[in-house]
Amino acid sequence: MTIPIAILDALTGAHASWQPILRDGLRAVARADTGYLPAIARSAYLPTEGRLFAAFAQALDTVRYVLVGEGPYPRAASATGVAFMDGAVAGLWSALPDGGLSKPVNKATSLRNFIKMLLVADGQLQVENTAGAAIAQVALKARAMGSPLVQTLPDLQRNLLAQGFLLLNASLVFRADVAPAKDARAWLPFLEVVLQALAARAEVQSVAAPTLVLWGKIAERLQPLQVINAFPQVLSEHPYNLSFIAHAQMQALFAPLHLLQK
Repeated sequence: MTIPIAILDALTGAHASWQPILRDGLRAVARADTGYLPAIARSAYLPTEGRLFAAFAQALDTVRYVLVGEGPYPRAASATGVAFMDGAVAGLWSALPDGGLSKPVNKATSLRNFIKMLLVADGQLQVENTAGAAIAQVALKARAMGSPLVQTLPDLQRNLLAQGFLLLNASLVFRADVAPAKDARAWLPFLEVVLQALAARAEVQSVAAPTLVLWGKIAERLQPLQVINAFPQVLSEHPYNLSFIAHAQMQALFAPLHLLQK
């Protein structure tokens, strides 16, 4: 049961507290399918640049939420190894006087709908009116000198990390020639090990287990795992769906966090 060196080398992108856990997770993947990780190492997959485990850059003890999406963005510039954090996005707001969200944000549909949901949760938008002139008014306020709103996606990511979010995809890789659901099945043993480690930490430290935030059908496949019974859970459709913006449970979860505030 050999784990390819290229995949082991990517562990250097993870915090030291995660590295033995991630090795155990890789061994679990290899036990389930001895050929899977060698096939990944031989293939063209995203994310590139050794960012396979970038989601685990923060310490294990800081995790208060585990947000699970589906898989990396299918574009090399966008896939960062961190769920929903599109590497092709810098500024959040359009520079046009009557613009709303920036063009790169609008191109990343899931990110766009996530930001709109956050704006609704924060009282910046009304749920029945999240497009056109309404979003342009928010952007106008965001562009103003001394605006309280964050300006860039890295700003938003820092806020998420500060609140203890582990931004994890159900599949750690995207391959153009493989269905995302198939890769997600192969990574399920890895995710089970990660969740077991978080549950064990909560038990040992007598603290609340992190909240699982599951977005979309692929993320919901975690539900049959016995270990997730140790976690509070909030589920919704994937943010790719426009209906996500109006999801009441997501608004209730995120409203107190004020992630779009500096």
